[in-house]
Amino acid sequence: MNNILKVDGLSKSYGDFSLKDVTFSLPEECITGFVGINGAGKTTTLRTLLGLTSRSFGNIQFFGLDMDRNEKQIKDRIGVVLDDGCFYDELTLAEMKSIISSAYTSWSEQDFKRYMDMFSLDPKQKINMLSKGMKMKYALALALSHNAELLIMDEPTSGLDPLIRNQLLKILTDYMANGGKGVFFSTHITSDLDKIADMLIMIDKGHIVFQEEKDALLDTYRIVKFGYEFVGAYVFGYICVYWYLPAGTV
Repeated sequence: MNNILKVDGLSKSYGDFSLKDVTFSLPEECITGFVGINGAGKTTTLRTLLGLTSRSFGNIQFFGLDMDRNEKQIKDRIGVVLDDGCFYDELTLAEMKSIISSAYTSWSEQDFKRYMDMFSLDPKQKINMLSKGMKMKYALALALSHNAELLIMDEPTSGLDPLIRNQLLKILTDYMANGGKGVFFSTHITSDLDKIADMLIMIDKGHIVFQEEKDALLDTYRIVKFGYEFVGAYVFGYICVYWYLPAGTV
C-alpha cells in the first residue's frame, strides 16, 4: 500500500512551544485520526504540513511529491477544512466560493450545490452571519467539491450537533469508498474515531507518541506499567486507552 503523505523530522519552534522531530506516514485508503490534548501540537502540525506556517526542519511529501517543489500541484489534490475557516467574513458564500473554486483544476459545481443543499446552506448568506458549525459545513462543502484525493481536517465535527456529525461521518465513509484516497483529521471527539478511524496518531507536547492501527492499539495499550507517568486517556466505545511516558520525561 502506498503512502499518501510522508512526514520526516518535522520541527517548528515559536514561543515556548516546539514540534520536535515529528515523523509519521499515512497509507492511502485509510482514515487517520490525529489526537492529543489541547496544546499538544495538532493544529500546528496540520498548518505546517500545508505551508500555512513555516517549518524549521523536516521533509514533507504528498503523493510521493516533495512539498517544497510541487506545492501548487499538491494543493490541487488536497481538500482542507480548518477550524478557523480562513474566509473573508464580509463576503457571501457564493462570492467566497467563486474565489476558492478558481484555484482548482477539477472543480465540480454540481458537487458543491449538492453539499450546500445537504447542509442547508444559503449561498446568498454572508459568512459573518454563520455559526461555527455552519462555517465548518461550508468548509467541508468546498473541500469535497474538487475531487480531492486527500482530506486534511482540523476538528471537523467540533460545533456540530450529533445528527450533522453522523451525516459528516457517513460522507467521509462514502468518500473513501471510491478507493485510492485518504482522510487525516484531528479531533477530541473520540466516539467519532471509534466509528470511522482506521489509524490513530497521538501527539503530546510536540512529540509523536505513537502511530497504530486502531484495533491493534486497543489491544496493546491496556497495561499500566510502574515507573511510567500518566499522560492522558481516550475512550473508544467501552474501552479506555491510557498512554504513558517514562518517568521524568513529562
